[in-house]
Amino acid sequence: MQTVKKLLGPLFPCAFFFVLNLAILSFSRLCLAIWQHERVSATGGWGELFLQGVRVDTSMLCWFLPLFALLSLFLIWDNRCGDVFKKVLHIAFTVSTVVFIFMELSTPSFIATYDFRPNRIFVEYLVNPKEVFSMLIEGHLFALVAAPIATAILGWGVWKLSAIATRDVVSTKWIYRPLMLAIAAPLIFIGARSSFAHRGLNPSMVAFSSDSLVNSLVLDSTYSLGFAMMQMGDEANASKIYGKMSREEVIATIKAARGRPESDYISQELPTLTNNVASHKGKPRNIVIILEESLGAQFIGTLGGKKLSPQFDKLAKEGWLFENLYCTGTRSVRGIEAVTTGFTPTPARAVVKLPKSQTGFFTLANFLRKHGYKSSFIYGGEKHFDNMASFFYGNGFDLVIDENDYPTMKFKTTWGASDEDLFDMAHKKFSEFSAAGTPFMSLVFTSSNHDPFDIPAGKIDEIDKGQRTRNNAAQYADYALGYFFDLAKKSDYWENTIFLVIADHDSRVAGASLIPIKNFHVPALIIGKGITPKRDNRLVSQIDMPTTLLSLAGTSGAYPMLGYDLTRLENPNRAIMQFNTLFAYMSGNQVAILAPKTKPRGFIYDKASETLTPSGDVSASLKNLALATVLWGSIAYNEGIYKSGENSDD
Repeated sequence: MQTVKKLLGPLFPCAFFFVLNLAILSFSRLCLAIWQHERVSATGGWGELFLQGVRVDTSMLCWFLPLFALLSLFLIWDNRCGDVFKKVLHIAFTVSTVVFIFMELSTPSFIATYDFRPNRIFVEYLVNPKEVFSMLIEGHLFALVAAPIATAILGWGVWKLSAIATRDVVSTKWIYRPLMLAIAAPLIFIGARSSFAHRGLNPSMVAFSSDSLVNSLVLDSTYSLGFAMMQMGDEANASKIYGKMSREEVIATIKAARGRPESDYISQELPTLTNNVASHKGKPRNIVIILEESLGAQFIGTLGGKKLSPQFDKLAKEGWLFENLYCTGTRSVRGIEAVTTGFTPTPARAVVKLPKSQTGFFTLANFLRKHGYKSSFIYGGEKHFDNMASFFYGNGFDLVIDENDYPTMKFKTTWGASDEDLFDMAHKKFSEFSAAGTPFMSLVFTSSNHDPFDIPAGKIDEIDKGQRTRNNAAQYADYALGYFFDLAKKSDYWENTIFLVIADHDSRVAGASLIPIKNFHVPALIIGKGITPKRDNRLVSQIDMPTTLLSLAGTSGAYPMLGYDLTRLENPNRAIMQFNTLFAYMSGNQVAILAPKTKPRGFIYDKASETLTPSGDVSASLKNLALATVLWGSIAYNEGIYKSGENSDD
């Protein structure tokens, strides 16, 4: 130790910090890899995992070191100033290492829920501490208690080690310090960039597997979170993430893919604005969208999933069932974005949360207001969660109901009113709207099928007896859905209302694929008086639902949505998916996937085996269309051109 201290002189504390944290992060990666050994082994990438992992850790630590290394060379002397600065290093290095340790200890629970290391979701949930803390207490109490305790214990050890590292530092003569700087500076710079190419290190450079979880294990959790936060700064412009294309080419490409003649487009200022004629010609119908929390196709028996959905399966025989529909993302706000605005997903947060879309943004509510409709959002939880209230109030919704509007509840969950209470409230409001004679549109958002899976006792024959599990919660969500339709079919509003039952996303999007496409498959059912029962196997997206609902409701007019009216004979034969930092455009069985700062890649998706296989047969035009689609969302948002026209409220 003394020999090394003498050789490195004032740079010894920085070197010690680097080696200590490299060891901590590598050990954490080893533990996580052993935990996920089956998936790591399936990639054949144990060596690559740790080689690239050390590269990532080195880069992150080297970005942290320059200022401290420079100050150490100038300030560490055998005097009072040197003593003070060594105490500063002691504190700074301890705090930094404790942060790294805490992030690694938090990682297993995050992976268990989201199937990758902490990313932007880790930050976004901090905005709603009440709901998230309640969820952690109810469903992840061990992790909530164990991680801080373990961090505190390990932090005490780090404090002791840092004291040793900053004590008795050898004060090298000033004449040697410029030489030490000349050696250290390029080493730190090269370590931080980790590349001699035009761009420095980013996650795409170290990704080697088609399994997104394994690729995320290459990173450390502090780096993963930091990169996600940096991307949030670039979220308004997808071209900084995926690649460039001129505005004119973007618009021409998405128009060509849509297949409508140029004469259908009615505005130069609003490039996707078209006039649309509804298929229903009678009295305008009410629209009710029931957005089911986390109820992916894997839980729906009639779609080949687990036998947990007898009520949905029964309703599917009475309505228009979409067998091959895919959601646009993995968060509730992404589902809300798709079904209420028809907006294509981007690497940015959903428009529900972005500042420029809080007013003047196209929504079904704004559009239907011009047709005399009253619109509502009915929820059992806190309306400000994920910025929902602000977005809805600012974009045409007349009424927002949340947990504070329930005078009594049959059962209260961690997230608020149970699904039965929610549907009681919805039935009450719909009856009032119907009695008033005003057409209405409503988004009803369930929450019982959400971790920690609180459900009332005695309602279902639990598949997992006496446990809080996804399966039991999915069963209860289905039970409550049947409960609502029993009420609705006996109501005055049933005769003139169309209902869409659709999931916002799947329960846990995970799997050994770059994008686990199977977990984007969600149920969608349109049911109501006059809806002909059928099963529809066309490949479609959540963004096709709002256009189809407007057509079924009999509301013609101009709107900017790119989704297809599925009452026509057209076959979209495409799905659009945003997953963490990846964007996918699936056409038939071909999939183009975009990743940050790398070329688009092609894959073939086999739905029968639910496998995604790299392929060189995917056309350049499909990859181009994927890029144009994701860039269009950024352009439309930034330029404020996602609206109905000059005289509209949106």
